[in-house]
Amino acid sequence: MTPDTLSAPTAFQQFDVTTHPSQGVTNVAALRAEMHRLGLDGFIVPHEDEHQNEYLPDANERLAWVSGFTGSAGSAIVFLDRAILYADGRYTLQSREQTDRSVWEVKDFHGNSLADDIAAAPAGSVIGYDAALISPTSLNTLLAAAAGAGVELKSLSPNPLDVAWGAARPSQPAAPIVPQPLEFAGVASVDKRGQIARNLKANGLAAALITAPSSLAWLFNIRGGDVIRSPLPLGQAVLKDDGSAELFIQPTKITDCLLEWLGNEVSVRTPAEIETTLAGLACRSVLIDAALSSAFWLEALTSAGAKPFLADDPCMLPKACKNPTEIAGTKAAHVRDGAVLTEFLYWVATEAQETLPTEIEVAKKLESLRIAAGGLKDLSFDTISGFGPHGALPHYRVTTASDLRIAPGNLLLVDSGAQFADGTTDVTRTMAIGTPTAEHKRMFTLVLKGHIALATAKFPAGTTGTHLDILARQFLWAEGFDYDHGTGHGVGVYLGVHEGPQRIAKALNRYALQTGMIVSNEPGFYKEGDFGIRIENLQYVTEAKIPKGGERAMHGFANLTWAPIDRSLIAVEMLTPAERQYMDDYHAEVVRLVGQLVKSEVRAWLEEVCAPL
Repeated sequence: MTPDTLSAPTAFQQFDVTTHPSQGVTNVAALRAEMHRLGLDGFIVPHEDEHQNEYLPDANERLAWVSGFTGSAGSAIVFLDRAILYADGRYTLQSREQTDRSVWEVKDFHGNSLADDIAAAPAGSVIGYDAALISPTSLNTLLAAAAGAGVELKSLSPNPLDVAWGAARPSQPAAPIVPQPLEFAGVASVDKRGQIARNLKANGLAAALITAPSSLAWLFNIRGGDVIRSPLPLGQAVLKDDGSAELFIQPTKITDCLLEWLGNEVSVRTPAEIETTLAGLACRSVLIDAALSSAFWLEALTSAGAKPFLADDPCMLPKACKNPTEIAGTKAAHVRDGAVLTEFLYWVATEAQETLPTEIEVAKKLESLRIAAGGLKDLSFDTISGFGPHGALPHYRVTTASDLRIAPGNLLLVDSGAQFADGTTDVTRTMAIGTPTAEHKRMFTLVLKGHIALATAKFPAGTTGTHLDILARQFLWAEGFDYDHGTGHGVGVYLGVHEGPQRIAKALNRYALQTGMIVSNEPGFYKEGDFGIRIENLQYVTEAKIPKGGERAMHGFANLTWAPIDRSLIAVEMLTPAERQYMDDYHAEVVRLVGQLVKSEVRAWLEEVCAPL
């Protein structure tokens, strides 16, 4: 399908995300009227919703409603006389395009914080917040800043923004919840619940309050459709120390097959009934995660007379360590998606070099190929399609207002992913349009060397991603360069494309990389206003075999993503023999795995671009 036939929106991708700035002005005025009625000098508007989601249902897009900014991360504070939006470097361009600058001051998270502006507010100011939208950990930071400045932070219910939004606010989602079959999940819910329950009992805990949607999905082997880009069911659960559980979800989401799937040890309740369940835990210790749950739930436990025990969500670590069935499924999903990516890269290398499509047309082409291949549940995130200077924005999101047409002499960066029933994919490829420059090749090869160094690393048990991050940066550092994002994030299996607790980044991370954890490997380089480079594959942690033995248990990575890397951008003379061998082996495996799944003309091209260096 050519770009000319892709003008209509497809089933998943939305590009016209530029809300009209005047709408934001009107909505800020409506919020301020409600603030004035309540005697507030300011009000905090996080991006996160009641479930601390990264991607939100329309009804919970509060930050977008008040500011116009639709990015997946950010926050705001609205005062009676000014308004501040905080966004990170991923959304530098978008945050400025989508907000009325006569109303909104836009600040980068780097070097600026909501706590700083609360601390700078006049003494005696009253600033409101919704406890359901802020984690206890975040709230404690804000409370400390407010106390030091003589500012009062006031918890409010109902949320004044919701009141101002009024009847125009969309309804909460009510997508049916469906089983995630054992052929994909690998371990039965009863076994997952039993293991966690034994741990609770061993630590003297009566129950755990689970509020993270991804934990609900994993623990009960269910999936939902309440959240775009992630197949999550919204709700809460109480898991008791005997392995039984109560799942609190809207009745409209319940199907007969769901009740049969959950079994007799799981009681399905309405959200209104959770108060009674918490009251039944009075005087008993209940685990709650202060980072993943909201302050509302911590207050609810305390009000019920329970004894909150602050610890990690008990599902987080076992969910991150994929079982053999999940690894097998995600391998299969990546091979199928690798064939789609190869078809796409062939199109970029041939037809697109002549037709020179726009960034949106590029993204729609890739999406159309994924849809045509079958089995696609959703994208795993909005496709990043950035040409030239837009590629230098690490998490640029193309809109109808920013759409550029590609042209010879620069680079196209496409970061995309898909949700399948058996796996979640995330891959970035940087492609030359026309003939690359010597600078393009030099910088691409420095990034590639870091990518290879991380992919081939061997490390002792107990190593965290913080310890490994330098491997991917070392060649850039040696030449005086760096990139300002993490090197790798965790990924779920038909769950979120961003999953903790593991990550590979400069920032300290206390979680060791364990067998079965999936992480991305995505070093990059970004020349502001000119071009960007990123090479991303997903990989999972395995036990490493050391040829001559060794003294300690070691781990390494096994690759998941299979799609050619643009050889025209590789300065082969900069690679060591071992690095060249890695590339030759990788490309040979690409041909072996995906070559049989693509058309004959694509197979011929694939064999050419994957030939030994």
